[in-house]
Amino acid sequence: MSQTYKVMIQHRINYPTPIELTQGQTVILGRVDDDPDGWRNWRYCYTLDHSMEGWVPEQIIQAKDKEGIITENYSAKELDVNEGDTVELLQELNGWGWCMSTNREYGWVPMRNLQLASQ
Repeated sequence: MSQTYKVMIQHRINYPTPIELTQGQTVILGRVDDDPDGWRNWRYCYTLDHSMEGWVPEQIIQAKDKEGIITENYSAKELDVNEGDTVELLQELNGWGWCMSTNREYGWVPMRNLQLASQ
């Protein structure tokens, strides 16, 4: 069940061409996030043809040596939001929320930028 959140801090897209993966797809595994911001359980991945790359949650990767199999469809698309906007939170994962904006766009927003809207 989704919940409404208010954007407390604006967020801008960091990666204009996000990685898009389908269940069963094989990826090349890169580094695990060691950013001082503390984004845990994210791994940088590349498609086999190197046409796309980006951060993928480790929970949906079945790792085998230097490659991994994706266990569910995934998009790394982020959502541009402004302070004061409201979004519907559909999923929370590793400090990020998969949200729908009021104009029905979908994407990830850092949870630290959001606050549960009062009912």
